[in-house]
Amino acid sequence: QVHLVESGGGLVQPGGSLRLSCAASGFTFSRQTMNWYRQAPGMEREWVAEIGPTGAYTSVAASVKGRFTIARDNRDDTVFLQMNSLLPEDTALYYCSVWITGTNFWGQGTQVTVSS
Repeated sequence: QVHLVESGGGLVQPGGSLRLSCAASGFTFSRQTMNWYRQAPGMEREWVAEIGPTGAYTSVAASVKGRFTIARDNRDDTVFLQMNSLLPEDTALYYCSVWITGTNFWGQGTQVTVSS
């Protein structure tokens, strides 16, 4: 079955960086578009970034453009989110997700807290 496991979150000061990872299994990773979302307390889940199956196509939300980069390694079935110049408003639970045959699968999330 589809399994997504995020890691790499933590507490970081404003202006700092973190690299999130999402290890995937249970499907043909190299054929699927992958996404990162985030959800802050009391807020709706927000789309953050998307990467196509080969990595040639990427897109990020306007709120993180120029600071976040999405990448993937199809040899290791892993998708990454490099987050630089972090702001307090980036504090959220970060999830990776994949759509497969009409179903959106999610990991358990990794917490990112940006605070001094």
